[in-house]
Amino acid sequence: MKITVMTADERIISLDVDPQEIVENVKALLEVETQVPLQQQQLLYHGREARNNERLSSLGVVEGDLIMMTSTDIRTGTDNLGLNPDGSAVNPRALQQHIRNDSHLLSQLRQSDQEFAQAILGDNLDAFQNILRRRHQERLQQQRIQQEQLALLNADPFDIDAQRKIEEMIRQRNVDENWENALEHNPESFARVVMLYVDMEVNGVPLKAFVDSGAQMTIISRSCAERCGLLRLLDKRYTGIARGVGQSAIVGRIHVAPIKIGTIYYPCTFTVLDSPDLEFLFGLDMLRKHQCEIDLKQNVLRVGGGEVSVPFLQEKDIPTQFLVEEKFANQGASASAELSSAKKAGSSSTPAPSTGLSQVNSTQGSNQESKIIRLMELGFDRATVIQALTLFNGNEEQAAGYLFGG
Repeated sequence: MKITVMTADERIISLDVDPQEIVENVKALLEVETQVPLQQQQLLYHGREARNNERLSSLGVVEGDLIMMTSTDIRTGTDNLGLNPDGSAVNPRALQQHIRNDSHLLSQLRQSDQEFAQAILGDNLDAFQNILRRRHQERLQQQRIQQEQLALLNADPFDIDAQRKIEEMIRQRNVDENWENALEHNPESFARVVMLYVDMEVNGVPLKAFVDSGAQMTIISRSCAERCGLLRLLDKRYTGIARGVGQSAIVGRIHVAPIKIGTIYYPCTFTVLDSPDLEFLFGLDMLRKHQCEIDLKQNVLRVGGGEVSVPFLQEKDIPTQFLVEEKFANQGASASAELSSAKKAGSSSTPAPSTGLSQVNSTQGSNQESKIIRLMELGFDRATVIQALTLFNGNEEQAAGYLFGG
């Protein structure tokens, strides 16, 4: 694809690059065109600095897009990001712009230090410098207090209480140093991590699916199942309690319905939760069944051993309510699901109607019943599961291998 690069001196450069090219290689091409060393280049796309290891496709760059290139003259120090002895910035405008370009660091500052974040986003450089000086003085004052306390405590090296306080002070100092180093060298670790979402269709209805390999089951909310026209297939015998970070009521199970990933349709089994905070979660059971691969390097989900690949959504493409619902995603998914349908009176081929929570609790007490439940969740009927467990004297792994092999 062709992209256009505008330099700081308003030169226009056209480049023919691959969408999967990394930013560092694009800078290498620009070094040939502009004679500006790669290390001194800064590429901005939609106001955000592009990091060297990022790919153009992951940034959202498409055919004909414009990228801005600025340069930092290391020799003259025009963009010196250092601090003066009093804590103020050598070049406040450059430091302010540098922090603005780092969306992860700016997001963290908005949460932890709103005053400083407002100074960065504002146009008053004097206020920005004053905050830097004040914070520097506060750090120096804190260090002086700690040194004075340490001197007093060391006056009696055999005092047990003093030694405990010294140990705690040293520990806290190490924590503070570790935090400062992380903020300087690894600021992205303080930012919120956006979970993995892909576009799917469930029974012909477009959805944004939350991909969670840590979830035991594929989950759909009752309201979402109704919107997709699947409640008519709800088997209410499979009720129970789903336990994870929290717990939610399982209202039933939909044994098979079509989902569309990319251009291909796949059969999918859903556990239906009565949870308004979670819409659709694509869990480990279906990830395994359809041989999915989570490729974080290419930022795609591969399905069917690679027969189709779909990109993970960028944060801007994920609805705000989905970002809130992530905290509920593990409820009933990551730990276990206790299904009342595992009990049957009189026959081993058909699950008995649910009798509520008391029946769920009785299921939990049986280790053998738990094995049956887990194997049934892989898609096998109860009679076949019991036969396999009997054949291998209750060994769940060997029974699973036998079932899949058969």
